Amino acid sequence: MNFLIVLITIVLMEGATWFIHKYIMHGLLWILHKDHHDHSNEGFFEKNDYFFVIFALPTIALMYYGSLQEFNYLFYIGLGIMLYGMAYFFVHDIFIHQRFKVFSNTKNPYFLALRRAHKQHHKHIGKEEGECFGFLYVPHKYFRMYLNKTDK
Repeated sequence: MNFLIVLITIVLMEGATWFIHKYIMHGLLWILHKDHHDHSNEGFFEKNDYFFVIFALPTIALMYYGSLQEFNYLFYIGLGIMLYGMAYFFVHDIFIHQRFKVFSNTKNPYFLALRRAHKQHHKHIGKEEGECFGFLYVPHKYFRMYLNKTDK
């Protein structure tokens, strides 16, 4: 049952991420997300990195309070959010944006499509007219683009 809670949480996080990215990061908190699009920050860290802290706080709270009650469902929800956050860091920051120069070459159609969809998102410097706000879900048009290339 606990594994199912973690798995459902990870799946639901994709929808939550889309909503938060589109309406909060490209809305109310654009001030923190803007430098991620316009590359106005010249250092290693961006204001956008504050979102890691913002999202980590409820995760830590869920895991802490869930662990006080013999690892109840709150702990496993927090664990699912944490695992999603780890995937986000590895895929978004390391693979897509190459903040660390590893995993730059791939022939995997899913990862190529994921990178292309994210590039489409970043072609818009402003907060309006964005697309591809999700993280792990890749619109089929990008996936098909790379899947067809490997079939030939």
